[in-house]
Parts: sequence; C-alpha cells; structure tokens
Amino acid sequence: MKRVPLFNVVLVRPEIPQNTGSVARLAAATLSRLHLVGPLGFSLEDRYLRRAGLDYWPLVDLRTYRDWREFLLTHEAAGLRFFSARVEKNYTAVRYRRGDFLVFGSETTGLGREVLAAYASQTWRIPILEPGVRSLNLANAVSVVVYEALRQIGVPGG
Repeated sequence: MKRVPLFNVVLVRPEIPQNTGSVARLAAATLSRLHLVGPLGFSLEDRYLRRAGLDYWPLVDLRTYRDWREFLLTHEAAGLRFFSARVEKNYTAVRYRRGDFLVFGSETTGLGREVLAAYASQTWRIPILEPGVRSLNLANAVSVVVYEALRQIGVPGG
C-alpha cells in the first residue's frame, strides 16, 4: 500500500492476537501504518488475529521487524512517542505531529525497563483512576492515543 500514514502505531512484542487484530483494524480506519516488533506471541496467520481484523486486512499498511534493534535501525530518526502505565506525564501533554511513531509495549511486560529508561523524556501514560487496575487493554490504550493525536492535528472527526 503506497500512502503516507497519518501516524505509525508500533506494537513491541505483542502477545495476544485479538488485541493486535483490533489494533490493525484501528490502523486501517485511521490511515495509520502498523509496525509489529518481534518476537511476536503468535503467528501472523493466527485465526484469532485474522478474525479480530475481519475483512480489513487488505487495508492494513503493515511492517514487521524481528526485534527492537531492527526497528530502531530502520527508523532511527523517527519521532518516537512511548506509552506506559508506569510514568507520570499525561498523554494529552504530548504535542503530536503527523507521522509520529506511537510505541506501545506487550500486554504483560509493557515496554520493559531498558526502553523506559532510554526514552524517559519521550514516555507518557493514560491515566487510570482506580488504583487496583494495573493497565488498560492494549487495543483500548492505542485507540485513546491515536484519536487524541488525530484530534490534535485537526483531522475532521478526530
């Protein structure tokens, strides 16, 4: 697919195919490119992944990478924005720009200590009001951030 994406959604080591399928559908709906950074916790042929994306897979602009190192080598100058439940800065404080890379970690381990330490100044969170809730579902978190980013760049309906 040859189009310039509004945003780039990056999932690092995603584990649950249904979440990734839902994010793929969101990426297609918002003209965003989806980047999957391995190792993945499932096969891209997984039936749950395909089912969650339904018939939208032909509209998904997908890129895959063996690991975080390969992703960084490919996109070293990218505008990276990281999201984690383990930081203080609110995601609405970000000034999103068209083409930004919105980076989310895996469902069970998040981005990991090394990434959080290396990119602390570029990491934000979505508030969770109930202290007993550790984190949001990955697909929900991606949706919240992508639609805030669309709103900020003035996309109609965003």
